[in-house]
Amino acid sequence: MKISQQFNVASDPSVVWSFFQDVPSVAQCLPGAELLDVNEDGTYDGKLSVKLGPMTATFEGTATVMPDPDTMTAKIEGKGVDKRGGSRGQVKLDYKISSDGAGSLVEIDADVTLSGPAAQFGRTGLISEISKRLIGEFVDCLEGKLAAGSVEAAQEIKADDVNGLSLFFASLWSWFKNLFGGGSDR
Repeated sequence: MKISQQFNVASDPSVVWSFFQDVPSVAQCLPGAELLDVNEDGTYDGKLSVKLGPMTATFEGTATVMPDPDTMTAKIEGKGVDKRGGSRGQVKLDYKISSDGAGSLVEIDADVTLSGPAAQFGRTGLISEISKRLIGEFVDCLEGKLAAGSVEAAQEIKADDVNGLSLFFASLWSWFKNLFGGGSDR
């Protein structure tokens, strides 16, 4: 499934680009993510816990980040396995940071492949709605870290744990509203 999102950040593109190169700080802003190791080959081991209604999937895997500082773009490729639930996930993500006049515009295009029990949520369109909400939480954390007065204060700012049931129902409600022409929520 394809997921395309964009969001604005009230900081200069060079500041946002620098933040995105600090993978441990980025991981702190991703709800449900935990960076486990930085490997000598430049790959990252981690896990991502996603609660989808009654189901919780914890994908453990590896990601590779390939930045291009000249264009302020990057490619991220990751794959993981939920050993307990039997789901597998793979993502190919491209992001681009540019000026929006007052700050930065971040554009994300991702191709997500799910198999196993988690795949049922991709077919309903709920993954797209959930991703919008998670990106909203990511942006709040990112803005907090960039506005922090010190490195120590920035390190204390982390994404909240994902409340799976409320996230699921809020996303389900938003999906229904979009389905029947009632607008959209972030």
